[in-house]
Amino acid sequence: MKTNQHYQVLSNLLLYPEAELIAELPFLANAMAHSPALHAPLLPLFAYLSDGALIDLQQNYVMTFDRNPSHSLHLFEHIHGESRDRGQAMVDLMEEYKGHGLFMTGDDLPDFVPLFLEFLSQQSTEEAARLLSDAVHVLAHIGRKLAANGSPYAGVFAVLEQLSPVAAEELTEPPVRDMDEALETFGPGMDGVEPLLKPGAPGTHTIKFYPRTARAAAGA
Repeated sequence: MKTNQHYQVLSNLLLYPEAELIAELPFLANAMAHSPALHAPLLPLFAYLSDGALIDLQQNYVMTFDRNPSHSLHLFEHIHGESRDRGQAMVDLMEEYKGHGLFMTGDDLPDFVPLFLEFLSQQSTEEAARLLSDAVHVLAHIGRKLAANGSPYAGVFAVLEQLSPVAAEELTEPPVRDMDEALETFGPGMDGVEPLLKPGAPGTHTIKFYPRTARAAAGA
């Protein structure tokens, strides 16, 4: 399995648990087993998803990601809060997808982590690494919050830190607010295991995550 295809597995593991996803777990586990260092952090999550009742998995997913802002799977929620910068950052990210010849399907927000990881899976290994190096600070932040709460989903973010060519830096936390403005712009969320991106016309754009690191804050 090519390294950048690991991102597709990680994307699927972060989706809302449906019967189709549970049925795919043996394939997903086998795909990661070829890279033991990447597979090991995911073992608790594979066990959790394999052994749990579907209704319990779904309820816990909602409590983990939808009801706890510190675990939000929307990247820019952890950087911009409700500021106007968040809306522009999502527009820029959507243009980045289009610039690589991909268009979103469904109604999810462009900074939804499974969507971003699917995007990485469709890039070359070098391009995926470059893009991940921009986002890893936010992804690691989510992973640390999940780990502190004992969530098996933390393993996905530990793998992303391994895949990143740069070390993750600490973020300063923005005010926690709701997502109403963004949802009005981009529509409601979408759950499932279908691809979230489809091919489109290529172009050129630049992705910006603007991580607010302690180092950057000290220099401001």
